[in-house]
Amino acid sequence: MAETYDLIVLGSGPGGYVAAIRAAQLGLKTAIVERENLGGICLNWGCIPTKALLRSAEIFHYMQHAKDYGLAADKISADLDAVVKRSRGVAKQLNQGVTHLMKKNKIAVHMGTGKLTGKGKLSVTGQDGKTTELSAKNIIVATGARARDLPNLPADGKRVWTYRHAMTPSEMPKKLLVIGSGAIGIEFASFYNDMGADVTVVEMMDRIVPVEDADVSAFLEKALTKQGMKILTGAKVDKIAADANGVKATITGKDGKAVDGDYSHVIVAIGIVPNTADIGLKELGVAIDDRGFLKTDATCKTNVDGLWAIGDITAPPWLAHKASHEGVIAVEAIAGKHPHAMDPKNIPGCTYCHPQIASVGLTEAKAKEAGYQVKVGSFPFVGNGKAIALGEAEGFIKTVFDAKTGELLGAHMVGAEVTEMIQGYTVGKTLETTEAELMETVFPHPTISEAMHESVLAAYGRALHI
Repeated sequence: MAETYDLIVLGSGPGGYVAAIRAAQLGLKTAIVERENLGGICLNWGCIPTKALLRSAEIFHYMQHAKDYGLAADKISADLDAVVKRSRGVAKQLNQGVTHLMKKNKIAVHMGTGKLTGKGKLSVTGQDGKTTELSAKNIIVATGARARDLPNLPADGKRVWTYRHAMTPSEMPKKLLVIGSGAIGIEFASFYNDMGADVTVVEMMDRIVPVEDADVSAFLEKALTKQGMKILTGAKVDKIAADANGVKATITGKDGKAVDGDYSHVIVAIGIVPNTADIGLKELGVAIDDRGFLKTDATCKTNVDGLWAIGDITAPPWLAHKASHEGVIAVEAIAGKHPHAMDPKNIPGCTYCHPQIASVGLTEAKAKEAGYQVKVGSFPFVGNGKAIALGEAEGFIKTVFDAKTGELLGAHMVGAEVTEMIQGYTVGKTLETTEAELMETVFPHPTISEAMHESVLAAYGRALHI
């Protein structure tokens, strides 16, 4: 006999476990299925442990620049093994936290590989080979995604790394090649550069972090180059091979010239592949787009009755907080409790390199492409007292408004702690704010957030401190 639930969630990442908790809150008898670690990639191998690594690198950077703050720090060194150990400890703590939340909310946890066997049916095969049958009127698929390999050089964990290998390195790279300059690539490039590696980043597009505003990309490239990183944009890796001694790559630059290079390691950060294979989706006839991601409606429902999908197996942006919110949306739709849709333009994005970048909404270029007449304001950190006092005067904040209505269309930031400030603009966009409300908001002094206010004022020719 199958164990029966109101809802089964397949995958316990930030989308899946949040969906399960919300379902339990709404009185649904809920089960969650996980094949590896509760918390999924985000808590165990992604968002959280990488931030622990980056925090260590940030402190190491400050220690090396102690004189800038009137301090002395001699014989500074880094212990990579200890840095990694701390990161894994953070991941373990959060994994235990999710385990506690499952118990607290009386959610049944089934560890093993799950597979859809029919409408409302799912089997779980444990490590011992035993199979448990589950059934529910509704099932949420939240199986996430994995790193995309180079077609001719799959990651081996020795010389060729994905993000998972880069988080638990067997040795410190001496000369590192990073292929791809999205959030994952740039974060690891920043980490290893701060830790002392010679880092080269290759990006096919004409600028790094290409989804960001062009001004942010240009500023970040200049900042990273100043830190000693080599950035190659409009470039591609034509040939690459690895052996026990290292990696050999032929890179063709934007000038069309091919250059051979030797590296100790390579990190491949060229995108993700959804985890949709071998879980019964094809047999059920679930609609999938031409890139392999599941198609859903505004409430995360697939074309199959009773089957829902959230997170990285669906449309971009592929972000943990987007997955979590989708989990809530899907569950509330299932329970009939004030279901709501999510506007992708109100989902913030953050990259935790040094300096940090954060954004929400349309870039200036995308706003113009969409037909808006825009007003754009920009304010540099060098005009902000708190940033100067912190020794973090590198950065700026840019805001984009609809010139006709004053609607906030987008906000783009680069600099210290901007990932902690972007939510201010995100709340504003969710509330459909205009420049008037933002101008009339009192920002605390002294804070870096005052630069947010000044950026809005600058869009209308009213900046006070520049």
